[in-house]
Amino acid sequence: MASDHVGSLAVFGALSDDARLIAFSRRGYGGSGAPEPYTGTTVQEQCEDARAVLRALAPGGALVAGQGFGALIALDLMLRYGGLVRGAVLTDPPLLAFVPDATRALADERGRIEQAVRDGGPGDGVDAWLTGHGGIERAGAAPPAGEPGSAAPGEAGRRDRARVATAAFFADYAGLASWPVTRGELRSIAAPLVVLTGAASAAHITAAADALAALAPNATRRHDGELEDAVRSLLAGL
Repeated sequence: MASDHVGSLAVFGALSDDARLIAFSRRGYGGSGAPEPYTGTTVQEQCEDARAVLRALAPGGALVAGQGFGALIALDLMLRYGGLVRGAVLTDPPLLAFVPDATRALADERGRIEQAVRDGGPGDGVDAWLTGHGGIERAGAAPPAGEPGSAAPGEAGRRDRARVATAAFFADYAGLASWPVTRGELRSIAAPLVVLTGAASAAHITAAADALAALAPNATRRHDGELEDAVRSLLAGL
């Protein structure tokens, strides 16, 4: 959420020698269009978009990486179009239906976003979400190793890009709870996957990741937040 394909460039640059890489901006972000008016979406709708990309560019199957809402899209791909997904890395998967204690955290977050929108408009609402998820801090300062004084490719300017895609962000936010997955369906996923969280992951998101890893039979659970290493570990086994 609140990110276009440019947000993938830092990781993609590090993996460019390991695999052919495909990134796309989901509907409403970057150069991708969206219906007018665009007020809502679902995981299934986003999955159909991703399926179209994969069928056009990787019909033989791909390793899929998704963060947050993107992790739900990747899981839906695995369940409905498993032939297109050879493995997946799922970062901070918000499967909050399996985390009863998430209710208060979600209510608090929604309250902060609504207050920010009332005070300053939709752009401030996106800022409130990014700040709560570490997005603005990551986009601003810490340069990658070996590149002092520069922002990581794709992270610099994330806030500005997100603020011009407020319709896409709020459509995503409304769609987070749109996926009626069951424990039995998650247990049926045969492809290998890595469930990834890091030090900045919220407690309720970490609990959701733990629940997913316990259900999916070929899941590996990692807590180090190292997406590049997680992708490489799956590539090595494909």
